[in-house]
Amino acid sequence: MLRWGILSTAKIAVEHVIPAILNADNAVITAIASRDKSKADALAERFAIPHAFGSYEELLASDLVDIVYIPLPTSHHVEWSIKAANAGKHVLCEKPISLKASQIEDIIQARDKNSVLVSEAFMITYHPQWHKVRDLIQSGAIGALSHVQAAFTYFNKDSNNMRNIRKLGGGALPDIGVYPTVATRFATGTEPVAVSAKVKYDQNFGTDTFASCRADFGRFEMTMYVSTQLAHRQEISFHGDKGWIEVSAPFNAGLYDADKVILHNTNHSEQQEFHFSGVNQYKLEIEAFSQAVIDKNSADKAKVFSLENSQKNQRLIDAIYAAGESGLWEKI
Repeated sequence: MLRWGILSTAKIAVEHVIPAILNADNAVITAIASRDKSKADALAERFAIPHAFGSYEELLASDLVDIVYIPLPTSHHVEWSIKAANAGKHVLCEKPISLKASQIEDIIQARDKNSVLVSEAFMITYHPQWHKVRDLIQSGAIGALSHVQAAFTYFNKDSNNMRNIRKLGGGALPDIGVYPTVATRFATGTEPVAVSAKVKYDQNFGTDTFASCRADFGRFEMTMYVSTQLAHRQEISFHGDKGWIEVSAPFNAGLYDADKVILHNTNHSEQQEFHFSGVNQYKLEIEAFSQAVIDKNSADKAKVFSLENSQKNQRLIDAIYAAGESGLWEKI
């Protein structure tokens, strides 16, 4: 049983990751830390976590913890991922792990220097619905892929929310733009070569609140739009010359809609539905990461989202920002 420590009392930890660890077959939570000790104490009592610390440094120094989960504001991800790795801890860090692809190189160096596993928490890559999408595309179920279309939006104008605070790494692209890009790359096994984009910013917050882009993947293209100030929507489809694939709830499976993949044929006369009820993608993520640490073999590590994969995804996000500024196609 791998011993997990939680660095902060963030909402995503409380609502998704802590329950996932508690239900995982190969993990336990032994510690939680907050700069406000009373918050750490409260969550420790709520979830029966044995140890609560009043600083992140205390948790990293503890020999009670094997793995650290980091749900801090985005602007702190690089700093604390490196500190955790240097403390000899394995690290699962919330996305995005960095706001620039170049910064991930520093995390890679810390990972390699300390011989630990460090991963960005893209839970969707552990969900079986995405493995089904990948298998359908690879098997030729929709023929030659021509186009991927994606949307991910929600409405949030709370000035106190970190997603709307620029210095904390807020913005639509860091928060949700990374999901369609990861999903497309994961499902197709293909990397983009260039992108054009339009990015809009909120004058009060200074964060990007809308982005639309067209990415050239060589043999197909991907278009997407994301926003933090539009009505809730998430959708993605993969269109080929023999059919198309629709994912009902691609990113927040079970919340926006059922965990379902639909395969349509060319003229819509037939469709197959693949259901994945009862799946908790956070639990699968925790178990896969823990198993990779336990076994220390290449097969299990290959199932974990790598920092090199994170670099590739962030290069695309960086290019979207650049294309939004220049109004030109930007190479990746």
